[in-house]
Amino acid sequence: MTDLRRGETETMGASPASRNVIHLPRPGCSRTEGSSTRRKAHARVMAITSGKGGVGKTNIVANLGFAFGNLGRKVLVLDADLGLGNLDVLLGIAPKFNISHVIHGEKELSDILVDGPGKMKILPASSGVQELTQLSHEQKVRFLTALDRLIDDMDILLIDTAAGISTNVMDFNVTAHEIIVVVSPEPTAITDAYALMKVLSLKYAEKCCQLLVNMAASAREGEEVFRQLELVTERFLDIHVDYLGCVLNDEKVTRGVKHQRLVCDLFPQSRASRCFTQLAERMVKTSPSSRPKGNTNFFWHHLVRSTPR
Repeated sequence: MTDLRRGETETMGASPASRNVIHLPRPGCSRTEGSSTRRKAHARVMAITSGKGGVGKTNIVANLGFAFGNLGRKVLVLDADLGLGNLDVLLGIAPKFNISHVIHGEKELSDILVDGPGKMKILPASSGVQELTQLSHEQKVRFLTALDRLIDDMDILLIDTAAGISTNVMDFNVTAHEIIVVVSPEPTAITDAYALMKVLSLKYAEKCCQLLVNMAASAREGEEVFRQLELVTERFLDIHVDYLGCVLNDEKVTRGVKHQRLVCDLFPQSRASRCFTQLAERMVKTSPSSRPKGNTNFFWHHLVRSTPR
């Protein structure tokens, strides 16, 4: 078992660093329900992130998007690994334009939008463009303003962040309604997932996130990984971790990747596909329309205005 408790005692009394990001109640994480008053919901924004690369995060994003589409939801997937995007490669699509053209003012987001498998829409990122990993204030304003307009007609926005704890990654995480941390059962992945949660808690004052265990040998192994992380986060951090579930290890996922097809599309009856379907069904049923985090436009623009130039 990975020992995450070592070296954490000295951080227990540390106060979070000052931050300029507004935090409103995040749906699905609070242990108590808020007002039951319903109102017209904005797009549900989920940031899917990881502390370590290689845990299958992008595959999770794409297959969840496919599963949501099968449930009749209008899904937009944003490849937010701006400098090393590979969602298009995974899906076997070759977009003519990408986010770099929007950042540089050459195209509108609607110009680069492409159809993905199922009913998904994709906003592809670029690859090998280092400058996109450090966006300026003006570039963030231009991009987030355009994204606000684009998601008005969507039910769900899935943000596939880069791995790690860079500023760009954290910006996308803290602007989402829900943060989903993807982890595999490997000790290094568990340690890095904790490091990500630690930054979210101590630096950005995030109070909750959800954990999704990928490539689990069994449901029990997924639960064990969750319990490890829950133990240390509750003891050392002021952040609550909800267990979203697990995706079972399945060789058909690898076969799909080799064919640039999603496992949910190519092998809909495989055990991984069934996991994605069940996850999507459960997430839709717990849709947090009764406790919205707030107007997405206001929230994201608050972040942009608060970002140092």
